[in-house]
Amino acid sequence: MKAVGFYRYLPIDHPESMLDLEVEQPVPSGRELLVRVRAVAVNPLDCEMRAPRDEIEAAPRILGWDAAGVVEAVGPQCTLFKPGDAVFYAGNPSRPGCNSEYQVVDERVVGRKPDRLGFSEAAALPLASITAYEALFDRLAIAPTGAHSGKSILIIGAAGGVGSMAIQLARRIAHLRVIATASRPLSREWCLHLGADAVIDHSRHIETQLREQDLEAVDYILCLSQTDRYFETMAALIRPLGRICAVAETKRAHNLNLLNHKSATLVWESLFTPFLYRMPELGAHHHLLDAIADRVDQGTIESTMTDSLGPLNAANLKRAHAEIESGRTVGKLVLEGYA
Repeated sequence: MKAVGFYRYLPIDHPESMLDLEVEQPVPSGRELLVRVRAVAVNPLDCEMRAPRDEIEAAPRILGWDAAGVVEAVGPQCTLFKPGDAVFYAGNPSRPGCNSEYQVVDERVVGRKPDRLGFSEAAALPLASITAYEALFDRLAIAPTGAHSGKSILIIGAAGGVGSMAIQLARRIAHLRVIATASRPLSREWCLHLGADAVIDHSRHIETQLREQDLEAVDYILCLSQTDRYFETMAALIRPLGRICAVAETKRAHNLNLLNHKSATLVWESLFTPFLYRMPELGAHHHLLDAIADRVDQGTIESTMTDSLGPLNAANLKRAHAEIESGRTVGKLVLEGYA
């Protein structure tokens, strides 16, 4: 089968950073599905895992953790899907990714594709949806029923894939007052379109801009950018008993006592925790994606796809990685089918 991968971890403009390959088609076992991949989305995570380093793979490394496609075959223990079902999912970081014609994936991390979306639009949703949902409703303990309606949340770095979903979930489902951060006119317009009540510029003094919104502090903060850069700002802006969720690892030590007197909580969100620690919560991703599909079909949630870069091949995937590494993407970039 066709795939796009690499052997060496190189800058994206290097001729061998992404290669068009022919690899063996996988066979599903146990609770695995064999999915014919119809569309994939590209995430900052892909770029991080491809970042240059002195390492050479014996077998090609195939990335990709956002896909939509059709079930081609099922393992003997599968109960959730059958051949012919249209699905979407975020995959497993310990297995070959979705940048290939076919992929084997555990059915417990797969959801039904929303009926009202095409494969490209659906491929933009899984990873961001799961991350945003878990961050808001599990880590920050915001009620998805609207019980915390009217409380405030600051979403730092809100114009990307996860932020685009977080705005929708926080505003349209939890009914929070959403303050998003974005630094360019295009990204500001995108955040407002998705439902943010206000957008402030994270390249300027956030505390001053928040006061201009008549807010001295916020109930929740979701940081989707550099935790190191914003830690002290978040500690200053969170209300007493408030909660902060971050997704980016820290590279330096921070004074946690800044949160002490406020009895504030700092939590982390990582989509892949259930895989890394073999947790029974793995099956929660299936139910979560089905719930997202229902919300999409009801018209509550919309796709975060903003651009399709054509078919999946090495040249187009390199373009996608380069755009993401520029730090100027809005929403999600998608590739559909093979050239």
